[in-house]
Amino acid sequence: MTSLVKMGRLAREAAFELSSLSTDAKNNALEMIAVQLERNAEVILERNARDIEAGKRKGLSPALLDRLLLTEKRVQGLVADTRNVIKLEDPVGKIIDTRIMDNGMRLSRRRVPIGVLGVIYEARPNVTVDIATLCIKTGNSVILRGGSETLNSNKILAEIISDALDQAGIPSKAVQYIDDPDRSHVQKLLRLDKYVDMIIPRGGQRLHDLCREQATIPVITGGIGICHIYLDESADRIRALDIIENAKVQRPSVCNALDTLLVHESVAERFLPQISKRLALSDVVLKAKGKALEMLQSTGDGCVVEEAGADDFDKEWLGLTLGVKIVADLDEAIMHIREHSTEHSDSILTGDEENAEKFVDRVNSAAVYVNASTRFTDGSQFGLGAEVAVSTQKLHARGPMGLEELTTYKWIGRGSGHIRN
Repeated sequence: MTSLVKMGRLAREAAFELSSLSTDAKNNALEMIAVQLERNAEVILERNARDIEAGKRKGLSPALLDRLLLTEKRVQGLVADTRNVIKLEDPVGKIIDTRIMDNGMRLSRRRVPIGVLGVIYEARPNVTVDIATLCIKTGNSVILRGGSETLNSNKILAEIISDALDQAGIPSKAVQYIDDPDRSHVQKLLRLDKYVDMIIPRGGQRLHDLCREQATIPVITGGIGICHIYLDESADRIRALDIIENAKVQRPSVCNALDTLLVHESVAERFLPQISKRLALSDVVLKAKGKALEMLQSTGDGCVVEEAGADDFDKEWLGLTLGVKIVADLDEAIMHIREHSTEHSDSILTGDEENAEKFVDRVNSAAVYVNASTRFTDGSQFGLGAEVAVSTQKLHARGPMGLEELTTYKWIGRGSGHIRN
C-alpha cells in the first residue's frame, strides 16, 4: 500500500537537506540524471512501448498517443533539457533587493526554495524528467502522480532519477512517484498540507477543477490552452500562412497549439481558401459558422469543413481540428478572445503597429504575440530550460514556470542591536 503520509514526511526531510546544497552539488546530481537517462534509453523506450500498446488497445486518440510517445529523439531531448538546466543560473540565494531603513537596519529579500511540490499530470512522460530536474536545481522536493496511461514510462523514469540522486549523494526521496493507479491517492495528495507546499496540476479541465475544489494546499493552475490567432486586414498574408500552419500543425497535441483562427472580414474571401488548401496538406478539419462556413465549403481542394457546434469555440482541440470565425474588426476579435480564451497564448498577425499595441494591451493572456506562432510558449523556447507547467493564473507565477517560479523569498533584517520603539 502506498503511504502518502510517509512519502510526504520523506519529501519534507529531503527538502530540508536540498535547501542548503551548493549549486555545484545540485548540478552534479543533474549531470548524473542525464548520464543515467542516456545509459537507460533502451529500457525507457521499451517501457514506453508497453504504454503505447496499452493505449491503442484502450482506443486512446492519436493526439493523446502522441503526447504519451517517447522516441529516441525525444529521450535525447530529455537529456539535452536536463543539461540545459545545469547551465542556467541558480536562483536560490539570490538577493532580490536591499534597502537601508531609517533606523539603519539593512533589509533584503533572498530567494529560497518553496519546499515540497505535489504535481499531478496526464500523459507526457517527459514531464517526469522536466519537473524533477527543475526541482533539484531549485532545492525543492517533489511528489509526482502521473496518469495510468503512462504508468510504465513514468515508473522507470522515476527509478532512474532516484538512483542517479543516490549516486550523487543527494536524498533519493527528493523525487518520489506515486505508482499506485488508485485515484484515491490524488485526493489524499491534495490534502497533504502538513507536508506539501504547492499543488501543480497538468491536465484537462476536470483535473484542474478537482484540484481547486478539493485541495487544502495552494494550487497553481494552467496548461489548458484555447489559443487564438487573429489575422488583421493589414497582415502579410504570405507569412500568415506559414505562421498559422506552424501554430496548428507543428505539434497539434500540446497546449500552445492553435485552436481558433479569427479573420478580418475584408480579407476573408481571399485568405480562407488559401489557408484551407495549405492546412488540407496536413489533414486538418475546419469548424466554422455563417459566412466562414460558406466560404470554406466552396473551396474545392481544401480541408474537410464542418459546421461548428455551440461549444466548439470553447474547446482545446489537442489535434488536427481548427475553429474558424470571421470578425468585423479588431474589437470583435478581442471580444471573442475575452469570451473564449483560457488566457494561455494568443497572437495577432498585423502590419499596423497601433493595432498590435491595442491587442497586446487588451488581451490578458499569459503570453501575447505579434506576428508570431503561439507555439513559442514553452520553457525551453523562453530560455528557462524545462518547465513545470504553463501557469494561466495571475498570482505568484504566470506563463512557463521555470526555475525562478519555483522559488519564494524570505525577508532578512541585519541590525546592530536594533529594537523597535
